[in-house]
Amino acid sequence: MRLILASTSPQRRAILTSLGVDFVVVAPTYDEVPIPGTPEQVVMERALGKALSVAAQTEERPVLGVDTEVVIDDGDVLGQPATAEEAHVMLTALAGREHRVISGIALLGEQQQVVSAVTTVRLRQLDDDEITAYVAQGEWQGRAGGYAIQALGAELVAAVDGDYFNVVGLPVSRLAELLTTEGFSLPVVGGNPKAT
Repeated sequence: MRLILASTSPQRRAILTSLGVDFVVVAPTYDEVPIPGTPEQVVMERALGKALSVAAQTEERPVLGVDTEVVIDDGDVLGQPATAEEAHVMLTALAGREHRVISGIALLGEQQQVVSAVTTVRLRQLDDDEITAYVAQGEWQGRAGGYAIQALGAELVAAVDGDYFNVVGLPVSRLAELLTTEGFSLPVVGGNPKAT
C-alpha cells in the first residue's frame, strides 16, 4: 500500500515518515472558503474537499485528507496566525486555559470515510515576556493556534488529553482505524504495511 497524502504540511509528512508509512505527497487544489457548521463539521468537510481534489488528479488509492483547527472555550476558532502579532494575541488567549484541537480526516479508498478527532490541551499560565520570547522563535508560522507542541512549544503545554499526534497535525489512532477498514494496518516497527 502506498498512501497518497493530500497535504503539504511538513508535520503530517514527518508523522507518516516516523511511522514507516510509504506515501507520496500530492498538493490539494481545494479552496478553503468559510463553511457554516460546527468546528467538527467544518474540518471534516475541508478534509474531504482536500482528498477529493487530489483523487481527481490520480487514480491511486487510498487518498488521505486532513484539516485541523484550534477551538477555545467560547467557540472561537483559531486558525494559523498570519503575523507575529496575531500569534501573540492567540497565545495570550490560550494561556492558562484549555482548548480543543479538532481534526477532520478523510480516507478515500474502496469507500469514502470521514471522521473527526478531538484532543484537549491546556497551556500553562504565561506572562507577556514568555509569549513574546516564544513568538520571536518563529514556530507560530503555519501552526493552528500559533504553537508547535512537538518543538519549543512543548514548554507552553501543561496537559494533553487525547491523541498527542492530533495536536501535531495528524490523529494517528483515527488513521489506524480507517486503514483497518480498508484492509491495511500501519507498519510494524521495521516492517512494511500489511494487509490484515
